[in-house]
Amino acid sequence: MSGHSKWSTIKRDKAKTDSARGAVFTKIGREIAVAVKQGGSDPAMNPRLVNILAKARANNMPNDNIQRSIKKAAGELGAVNYEEFTYEGYGPGGSAVICEILTDNKNRAASDVRHIFDRYGGSLGTTGSVSYLFDRCAVVVIAKKAGVTEDKVFEAAMEAEADDVADLGEVFTVKAQPARLNNLRQALDKSGFEIVNAAIEFVAQAAMELEPEKLGSFKKMLEKFDESDDIQEYYHNVNLPEETEE
Repeated sequence: MSGHSKWSTIKRDKAKTDSARGAVFTKIGREIAVAVKQGGSDPAMNPRLVNILAKARANNMPNDNIQRSIKKAAGELGAVNYEEFTYEGYGPGGSAVICEILTDNKNRAASDVRHIFDRYGGSLGTTGSVSYLFDRCAVVVIAKKAGVTEDKVFEAAMEAEADDVADLGEVFTVKAQPARLNNLRQALDKSGFEIVNAAIEFVAQAAMELEPEKLGSFKKMLEKFDESDDIQEYYHNVNLPEETEE
């Protein structure tokens, strides 16, 4: 399973703008709220919550914030209904982009996403317009630490029926079929690896190159996605120079 694998979720603290950094905890707090509402506040009984808590820790979210989000979700925030859906679109140079939305105001989210695409020379597409260029995969991100070699990760991953292991410089990623996500995370966790992120993602089947001017616009568009509270995740098929490719 080749192609571009996104893992910038775990690097949002390095975002270029204050507003992007400020949106990180808001996004994670919303994910916690939805997970708790769907599966309860006990991580032992709620695999989705476990995956989100790993992301929260990787983003240096203080434990007080995490606990507050869980309590809010179980209590007064129970009345807030977040909708989850995806938008597909074209970025600069005909690049393919998928945005995962988690919002309490669908009209606002739709308007924001359309505006960002338009502003940077892209356009919002219809359902199915670009998703055929991506595979839906379970992706578990493992921290690189002393003694954690690609061979060890590969051995554990194959035992857990994973499809692919990649070295992305600062981390290893392990991919599997979407239904294998929780089993894969549990198996790698039991093997002693530090799980940085575990989620079902859209992984581009192939990466495309953009000319410098369009690449600049594309990066600015991604920064605006980071700053939006409603855009939970985004996936694309552009080869970004600062990212290590498979």
